[in-house]
This record gives sequence, C-alpha cells and structure tokens, in this order.
Amino acid sequence: MGRILSAAAVILMLMAVSACEEDTASNESIENIDTYGAEEWSQYRLQPDKNAVIDTGDAPLSYMELETEEEVRATPVVADGKLFAGNHNSGDLMAFDLATGERVWENQAPNWVHSESIYHEGTVYVGYGNRNFRESGIRGTGDNGILAIDAQSGETLWQFETEGEVMPTPAVYENHLYVATGDTHLYKLTLDEGELVHRYELGSVVSMSAPNIHEDTLYVGGSAPKPYTEPYTFYAYDLRTDKIKWETHLPEVAMGLDDVPPAVHDGIAVTTALVINAQGESEHEIYALDTDTGKVIWQDNWGSGALVQNNKSGAPMIHEDKVFVASPKTETYYAYDLESGEQLWAYEDEAAKAPPVAQDGIVYYSNAAGAVAGIDIESGEKVREKELGGALAPSGPIIVNDTLIVGSQDHNVYVVPLSDFDEVNET
Repeated sequence: MGRILSAAAVILMLMAVSACEEDTASNESIENIDTYGAEEWSQYRLQPDKNAVIDTGDAPLSYMELETEEEVRATPVVADGKLFAGNHNSGDLMAFDLATGERVWENQAPNWVHSESIYHEGTVYVGYGNRNFRESGIRGTGDNGILAIDAQSGETLWQFETEGEVMPTPAVYENHLYVATGDTHLYKLTLDEGELVHRYELGSVVSMSAPNIHEDTLYVGGSAPKPYTEPYTFYAYDLRTDKIKWETHLPEVAMGLDDVPPAVHDGIAVTTALVINAQGESEHEIYALDTDTGKVIWQDNWGSGALVQNNKSGAPMIHEDKVFVASPKTETYYAYDLESGEQLWAYEDEAAKAPPVAQDGIVYYSNAAGAVAGIDIESGEKVREKELGGALAPSGPIIVNDTLIVGSQDHNVYVVPLSDFDEVNET
C-alpha cells in the first residue's frame, strides 16, 4: 500500500511540475513578450478616460502572483515586456519579467511610493513622499520628489527633490514631465535630465489627484493648505502657455477632491468629493465639469455611510460615453450617462476606491475585500467574480490582452487571465 501511495505521490508531483512548466512556457512562447504591454504609459492609468485596457493581439498571460516587500497601492504598469510596481510604506521599486514572473531589477525610493511607475521611451518616472502634514501646511514629511529610472537596468538616471510629497502620478507632455505636489506647486521638468523649467503656484495642496493630460490641457483637483481656509478647487492648466486656463471653486466640498484623479472624455471632466450635510455627516458626491469653461454641468449625491480613513473618494473611469465609479463610503458601484448625468444603475457590494476597468460589455471593480467583481455594463448585475487577497484599493485593475492585473495591500500583484474568473448567476 505504501509503495502504491508513493508512486501516486510521485506522479502527482510530476504532474504539478509539468503544469508549472506549461504555465511558464505559455508566457515565454508569446511572440512579442519582450515588448508586451503599452508602447507608452505617459500618465495615471494610461489615458485620459482612465480605462486602462491594452490589446496588442498577443495571448493572455498565465496566472501569477508577483510578491513584493510591502503594500501595493499604485496601479501596476505594464510596458517593455515588464511589470513595474512600487511599495507604499517601504519605497521599494521593482520590475518583473512577464515571461517568467521573476524580478529583474530593484531600486529604492527615499519615501512612500503611491505614484505609478509611468513609462516613456525606455525610462520609468515615479514620485515619492508621504501623507503627513508639516506645521507649515505642506503635505509630506521627510524626502519628497521624483526618480527617473532606466527601464532595462533599474539604474537611477536622475532625481529631483520637491518640498512636498509626490503621491500623485506624474504625467508626460511632449518633452517635459509635469508633477503635482503637496507643496501647492506644479513642476515642469525636462525628461532627459530632470531640470526645472517652470514652477507654477497652484495655491492648493494636491494629495493624490494625479494630473490628467488631454488635448494640451492638464486637469487636477486640489485642496488648500491647512487650515483649509480657501475652497477646494478644480484646475485646468494650459500646457502651451504654462498658465491656468480656468479654475472652479467648490465651496461645498469638505474633503477628497485633492485625492481623486479625474477622468476626461468628450469635453467633460469627472471627479468626486465629500461634502458635509446639515447633521454634520460627510456625504459623497460626483461632479462633471465642462472642459472649456469649468462649469459644473451635472452632479449627484450618493449620501452618507461609514467613515473612510484614507482615499475617501472613489475615482471615476469613462467608457463608451458612460461614467463608472465606486464609492467607498456607500459601498456601491455606479454607472452614469456621461452627457446627461442620468444614473443608469447602482450595485451594492463592497467598499472600492480605485477606478474600474471595462472590456467586452463588463466593467471590473476591485474592492477592499480582496475580490474583483465583473458587472454587466447594460444591466448593472454581477456576472463575474474572482476572489484574490488583501485590500485591492486604491490600486485599480488594468487589462492587458484579456489578462486582469491588480496590486494588493497583501504585498502581491495578481496577474489573472479573464478566463479564470468565476461566472455569477444572480437570477
């Protein structure tokens, strides 16, 4: 009996090894694995509408769990056949080979990494800094700034220090890098040397509202230095003149506008924030602004809910003239008509903070319970689900060639073929 069990055990082990080899081979056999991913990843979540979907016609990746040293709170970036990720508390930076899942280089930021590691012409740009305020009202204690890293070797090419944190993801426009910070300034740096070309005084602290660049204009949400005596403000900055195009004051906003990376499409910028009701409770609202004038063309209030400690506002995404967003406060996923502001559906599930991603009629929300929910775009019903691990917030999911990729606060980056998702039938 013992010999039979041993033989069976050996067979099982061989099968496991074979399966593992097949998974690895499936990635290594992808024809364009060395260039797998985006050719350019020049701003937060790839593009202005924030629907981070890449389809190069290559095969999906195999399932992988890429282990890092600490929490992953920034969206992983996929370019150059690699996955670039950073750690929130420790500042570890790393690149993984998509063919094998192996780490190919490591680097170290001097402070937290909440910024995406964006990719432009063989260079990775990433911000660092923390959320702590100084007595002066500047956000970010310790070292703050930007690193430029060679995407192949992991070598630091240059470093630019700022007075306040760089938790927002920087953005590339033509030959310059634009950086929003916790010291109320917008910096313009050269891409090759990191030299300061221009520094504009916004007058608002930018916490995590990553700049959105669309048609020669940069959009960003800001608060004001403590004690927040000035109203929260949404800005449109003309990149051709390096001057403000317009700014919209939102005096009813009490928090969160400076945390939300806006989504922009078809002449409309969408963001969210928190207001205070008559009972002194915070409520979550969504705003849509005209990109020419800054006028609020529609808004909606989702009501109150549990107190959220960090990343209080959900970030929007736009797809097929619809806005998709989740509220961590109401623990609900929403869909709106972009032009009219009509609410199309609302699905109660779990707290989610990051922008979702949409493909083939399904929008995928990653939530704080460690799961990704696939919601039918038309009906608003859950049709797919995948249990992963940790809090998948505020690192939003992306889709690369039918593979969903998302970072987690359990230290892992999950690489999941969409075919691995479980089908859900709620009828």
